[in-house]
Amino acid sequence: MRIVTLEDHFTVPELSNQIDPDVIVRRGWPRPGSPQAALMPQDRLRDTGTVRLGDLDASGITVQVLSLAGPGADLLDPQAGPALARQFNDRLAAIVAEHPHRYAGFAHLPMTAPVAAADELERTVRHSRFKGALINGTTQGRFLDHASFEPLLARAEALDVPIYIHPNLPPEEVRKAYYDDLPRDTGSMLARAGWGWHSEVAIHLLRMVLAGTLDRHPKLKIIIGHMGEGLPAMMDRCDAVFSRQTQAYLSRSVSQAILDQVWVTTSGFFSLTPFTALTMKFPVERILFSVDYPFSENAVGRAFLDGLPVSESDRQKIAHQNADALLKLDVT
Repeated sequence: MRIVTLEDHFTVPELSNQIDPDVIVRRGWPRPGSPQAALMPQDRLRDTGTVRLGDLDASGITVQVLSLAGPGADLLDPQAGPALARQFNDRLAAIVAEHPHRYAGFAHLPMTAPVAAADELERTVRHSRFKGALINGTTQGRFLDHASFEPLLARAEALDVPIYIHPNLPPEEVRKAYYDDLPRDTGSMLARAGWGWHSEVAIHLLRMVLAGTLDRHPKLKIIIGHMGEGLPAMMDRCDAVFSRQTQAYLSRSVSQAILDQVWVTTSGFFSLTPFTALTMKFPVERILFSVDYPFSENAVGRAFLDGLPVSESDRQKIAHQNADALLKLDVT
């Protein structure tokens, strides 16, 4: 069975190391060289050769769509960000060119310079055959519904490539208000994989609906991960509580806008409860298998895919057919 995964990460330490450590710390990342930073799986993030390919082979994964794990150029000011983003993307393009049947790429964008980000997206799509872009959460506290990002969204729509909205660390004021003062580093985990990441992406997408961003860009394609970041269980509630306000200025209900323009991956969530909720709201054609390597294990994800209580036809759609169609992957 052909299998495509599309929330899987790599890094280029010599480029990330160009970023001022104080900038990294202010955004909430651990200081480079600290014990907390050492917990990142750096060896597996930087490897795109024998070890990673062997892991893909062992799990029967055909194609991995790579995206940069932060910190990256989106932390830099508008003058410095574009050049570093270009370096990251050129490195990824070289990786994909070396293994064109095993890797594809999502662009890393200089989000503090939205027009330059749009230009970099177009450059990588047209010249490096990237399949879209992955955005790491908020940029200087702004979500994609902010007017400054209109050039980027319009460009993605014109290029007919998706934007993957990935979680990021919450801004400092949010961390302090919601996640501080808990024992044994549980607050940090609550801010990230334990809850905060998922609620942030859900809010990000809901803001794009409620601000009319998806109405203004009806052909824009959005991907979110982690079985929908809790949204499948909340979409009926959103329709119920927002309908009075939104029917006056939006063309669709909250849930219909999401169902029209959003695809969802399984990344890092390998249990049936969220999958069941996802399938109760989204058609199978909008569900994409993914692993979140190296933060999750390929073998665990593959076992979950094989055990899904779906028809073999639907398993093929989830495993590769939906991703092949959305990303226009070469299947020859």
